[in-house]
Amino acid sequence: MANHLSAKKRIRQSEKRRLHNKYYAKTTRSAVRKLRATNEKAAAEELFPKVASMLDKLAKSNVIHIKKASNLKSSLALHVNGL
Repeated sequence: MANHLSAKKRIRQSEKRRLHNKYYAKTTRSAVRKLRATNEKAAAEELFPKVASMLDKLAKSNVIHIKKASNLKSSLALHVNGL
């Protein structure tokens, strides 16, 4: 276990960030699944910008890789346009 105050603080901060990142990553994954399951074009077009924004925010904060966010947005756009 850490002995220095700064190391203890770092442990507290990293745990807090881990839980925060885990929540938003799970929420975004659920939104992606919901969009992929949608078969109505109007609903999908309404949902796509929100999901794309969520992916961009995760990529910006390094929760997921930037290219993974791009690949997901691309595949979701193909899905929406194909409806």
